[in-house]
Amino acid sequence: MTVRASSITPCLWFDDQLEEAARFYVSLFPHSSVGHLSRYTDAGPGEPGAVMAGDFVLDGIAFRGINGGPQFPFTEAVSFAISCVDQAEVDRYWEALLADGGEESMCGWIKDRFGLSWQVVPTRLYELVSDPDPARAQAAVQAMLGMRRIVVADLEAAADAASSDGAAAPA
Repeated sequence: MTVRASSITPCLWFDDQLEEAARFYVSLFPHSSVGHLSRYTDAGPGEPGAVMAGDFVLDGIAFRGINGGPQFPFTEAVSFAISCVDQAEVDRYWEALLADGGEESMCGWIKDRFGLSWQVVPTRLYELVSDPDPARAQAAVQAMLGMRRIVVADLEAAADAASSDGAAAPA
């Protein structure tokens, strides 16, 4: 597996679920793996054998994580965007991230069961909101603002209904 070389690595602070989260994320994304996990020894300060910190790769991007305790929970101020090629991919990520305690939010945002925020976005959304016909683009934006999970067919229907010339544009 090739990991993109970078001097910047996101580091995620978990209460005590780093290993569980890393294995979950690795199961979702291609080109992913759990790397080295550092564990506490008898010297502490944590329970001997419990994970203290570790490395993992998600879709070729390196991450670090620590089990730092409950003082710094995740917030929506940091999220990771997943660009999806089609509705099936949107649905797959959405359902997986929602499972076991995830929470839906607006406009393609979702929190997973660990509290980490994700944006699950079909690339078609970017195309529609950049449509050269301003009526189509605005209609796509308005449709997206009313959604939780983004539904491509609904975005396209809204854009088509708002076409300046009244005819549906090709997808």
